[in-house]
Amino acid sequence: MSFPSPSFPQLIRQPVHWLAFGFGSGLSPKAPGTAGTLAAIPLYLLLAELSLIPYVIMLLVTFAVGVYLCGKTADDLGVHDHPGIVWDEFVGYWITMLLAPAGWSWVIIGFILFRIFDVLKPWPIRWLDKHVHGGLGIMIDDVLAGVFAWLVMQGLALWLL
Repeated sequence: MSFPSPSFPQLIRQPVHWLAFGFGSGLSPKAPGTAGTLAAIPLYLLLAELSLIPYVIMLLVTFAVGVYLCGKTADDLGVHDHPGIVWDEFVGYWITMLLAPAGWSWVIIGFILFRIFDVLKPWPIRWLDKHVHGGLGIMIDDVLAGVFAWLVMQGLALWLL
């Protein structure tokens, strides 16, 4: 299925679309969700310096902003959950990394876990993806994928450390 997609110049003229498309990472012709998650890693490395409360506040704010960004961009493009909209992947990955142990191995484990849950969409993620619409619908499946990946990540950390 082909989706209308803004060009790079169109994206940078529309800050809402620029953010929803993950600073352009969602324009990747192959696996835009994976590209978006990869683009979230450098920002995570900066955010990882935050203590727990500011990090959680950042998650709440980026989720709320994401509902608007994703909903507005989807409406403007006339496509629900356009594959290039990857702000939801950013937030989902950042949820996965909440309280993650330090080190590149954990950054990679978090990436893999989040992508697994985001792609496979086990229940209730798939149900939410199909039944919740608008910006909230775009965000909620990735948020829940992030929560599932976070649970596995925390279990691995307890088991391995």
